[in-house]
Amino acid sequence: MSKVEDFLAAEEEAAIIEAIRNAEKNTSGEIRVHLEAHTDLDPFERAAEVFDFLHMDNTKLSNGVLIYVAVEDRTLVILGDSGINDVVAPDFWDSTRDIIITHFKDGNMKQGLIAGIEEAGLQLKKHFPFRKNDKNELPDDISIG
Repeated sequence: MSKVEDFLAAEEEAAIIEAIRNAEKNTSGEIRVHLEAHTDLDPFERAAEVFDFLHMDNTKLSNGVLIYVAVEDRTLVILGDSGINDVVAPDFWDSTRDIIITHFKDGNMKQGLIAGIEEAGLQLKKHFPFRKNDKNELPDDISIG
């Protein structure tokens, strides 16, 4: 069994998906989580590839956010789409990253991702609040590569 399969139990994955759904109730932004074992690429380059592969740049307001984790590399990248990057400061995702890392260091992967998703949702709500006709444009499941 790889470290990716050991990273989260099935019930933990379900809790993370529920956190994504709850966060997206307050924003038109779209949040995805991607886990994989390892990358030979620069982590930001790999996150950008995954972002593209998951079609996260196909949202109406360009407001998708990817939380990318390379488990064996112990690497975390939070990547926002151009609609977000156009309206926020360059350090916009630092607080979200720091929250996740704090929990990861304590060995609590599920809570780290949930807390990061909740923070991302709060941050997105400021610039991309949920509107009456908003649609869930991307799947809420965890992608694994």
